[in-house]
Amino acid sequence: MARTLLFNKPYGVLSQFTDKGSADSPRATLSDHVEVAGVYPAGRLDRDSEGLMVLTDDGRLQARIANPKHKMPKTYWVQVEGLPEDAALEALRRGVTLKDGPTRPAHVVRIDSPPALWDRDPPIRVRQSVPDCWLEITISEGRNRQVRRMTAHVGHPTLRLIRARIGHWHLGGLRPGQWRDA
Repeated sequence: MARTLLFNKPYGVLSQFTDKGSADSPRATLSDHVEVAGVYPAGRLDRDSEGLMVLTDDGRLQARIANPKHKMPKTYWVQVEGLPEDAALEALRRGVTLKDGPTRPAHVVRIDSPPALWDRDPPIRVRQSVPDCWLEITISEGRNRQVRRMTAHVGHPTLRLIRARIGHWHLGGLRPGQWRDA
């Protein structure tokens, strides 16, 4: 029987079980938090991003989640610099053209700070003269650093990015570094 885990990846952790980087300065990996043999990440989440990852030993499920041709929705809580006007949000909803081509339309709404949000270590940079706000963005593709590039494209760089949902799976009450069976 296949095993599937939901993991809340902390900031600064690589979304792989081993670090192929410098042996002089090893970085935190999934193996620092998940000691379950035979499961692998279904997709990736950048080192400077946080939140939900699905780990599984089911190759078909892994491919269905990771491959953009399946258009599995992924929802992010995104803290951005500034207060986006409706035109910026509408541009994201229509899809924006990045260096690697146009994005699919995104579902975007302004939200209050996400419920039960944990502190990030290190905290984001705060500038007294520049406000920030939270958006909930759902996309159905997964290009490299896509959400960050999309918000920057409309003039609102991402300060913090947390993946809250992949398909029907969600973070629930998982704290950073915790996992549970799906």
